[in-house]
Amino acid sequence: MVFELNLDSNILDNKTSLDENKIYDILIVGAGPAGLNSALYGKRNGLDVGLIAKQIGGQVMDTSSVDNYLGYDSMSGESLTKVFKDHVTSYDIPIKIEYNLEKIEKKDNLFYHYLSDGSVFKSKTFIIATGSKPRKLNVSGEDDYVGKGVAYCAICDGPLYKDKVVAVVGGGNAAVEAALDLSKIAKKVVIIQRSEIKAEQILIDKLYAKENVTLMLDSQVKEIYGDTLVKGLKLYNTKKTKQLDLKVDGVFVQIGSIPNSDPFKSIVKTLRTGEIEIDSFCNTSEKGVFAAGDVTNVPYKQISIASGEGAKAALSASAYINKLDK
Repeated sequence: MVFELNLDSNILDNKTSLDENKIYDILIVGAGPAGLNSALYGKRNGLDVGLIAKQIGGQVMDTSSVDNYLGYDSMSGESLTKVFKDHVTSYDIPIKIEYNLEKIEKKDNLFYHYLSDGSVFKSKTFIIATGSKPRKLNVSGEDDYVGKGVAYCAICDGPLYKDKVVAVVGGGNAAVEAALDLSKIAKKVVIIQRSEIKAEQILIDKLYAKENVTLMLDSQVKEIYGDTLVKGLKLYNTKKTKQLDLKVDGVFVQIGSIPNSDPFKSIVKTLRTGEIEIDSFCNTSEKGVFAAGDVTNVPYKQISIASGEGAKAALSASAYINKLDK
């Protein structure tokens, strides 16, 4: 399988590139909080580290405001990404941009990374930190209003909607948990679900106890509209077979996420969800391959958690290398 990784050169100003003649201690794919912190910890641990990325920052770049990262009261996702990037690139960590990864092969305790331009990079260990992407509704207006009323993380963006009316799309545990969190902030929360609520009963019971939460079942979002910001949703009720218009200030899409794990499924074990299975030390099923952040089965997809997992993966990779060198 070919995996395209295109790094936005406007975001990255580090000109250091990977060296085919070097055997890196760690090569890291992905440059969100997990990948960047892996690189930082690996480099500070005295290891030769290289980064390969689609974009610096990952999903953080799509977050309008980050209010729950320790040390910062509030800043945009783009600003936080710049802080992360500046810290990491100050160590002159080499980065490969705009390439197709065609194959990864393990031979004689080394990993060979074959790229579409014919280059081959070698490493003793390999950290997968490619993150995940929100599963989208794929309806008119969704992409236009990301960060302007369309959000995918209630914990991240919920505080922006204090005393406002919001919709949550979805009916699983994540959607109900998001609605419960938002009910403490927003004036009104409307859950929109195309069938029945499928969350755990204990969550459903808590939901029904909330006076400012209402349900719109058998309903599908057909369009998200507004002007500079989201103003409402056009819905279709499948039972009543009629169009509905719902005025909201924001919509939280909670229909799951898609881990960016496809290129690695032939190397490491993945779960039914597509998440890479890791242990408490970020070990995957393949010796010498580690994974961190949202691409893994670690719960609670948060910036601080991904960052911590990235550090852990680098430290585990370092311990693995120490054993190889004995």
